[in-house]
Amino acid sequence: MNPDEYSNQSGPLLNADTLEMVSLAQAYCQLIEQPDAQSAPEWARQALQLLPKLYLKGLALSQAVVYDETIDEIEHVVTEDDYNAVRDGVAAVLGTYDDYLDTFVEDMKYSDKPILKTISEDLADVYQDIRNFVAAWDGGYDEVMQAALQEIASGFGSYWGGRLLSAMRALHEVAYNLPDEEGEAQ
Repeated sequence: MNPDEYSNQSGPLLNADTLEMVSLAQAYCQLIEQPDAQSAPEWARQALQLLPKLYLKGLALSQAVVYDETIDEIEHVVTEDDYNAVRDGVAAVLGTYDDYLDTFVEDMKYSDKPILKTISEDLADVYQDIRNFVAAWDGGYDEVMQAALQEIASGFGSYWGGRLLSAMRALHEVAYNLPDEEGEAQ
């Protein structure tokens, strides 16, 4: 359901933060499902215009959503094939810049070396939660939308928020610190 359809209504599902989250989630799905065939730095800059907004809205919702234990979980529509298609599409755009080293992973406490991660996998992980949220919201049923809101807010703190931050840091390097053709940073 388009968030603009709710702009004249009120209620806990229809407040400005929720509607903005729906809009940002839809924009994220569009960005990640159809990465343009542009250069890695250009795509990274485009992503960096959206991802901080998505993070901030997830943060606001994680603190504002009132949880109702009686509401069932939402149906998860993202399949393994969907996940792989998104991951592979982003990896294709980023090419050799997809890999990065991260020290904020669970395995790091057992290692003295940073762990190799990929931006594409982090963004595909975020995509799973965001796409499931958008699909549930599109149904337009209050109970399902409430469940989706609860799940996206909960998942922010425990899962997708951290992956989004990791990807943003790595994307910043791609967008602004890659050498250009003369060997100088952009």
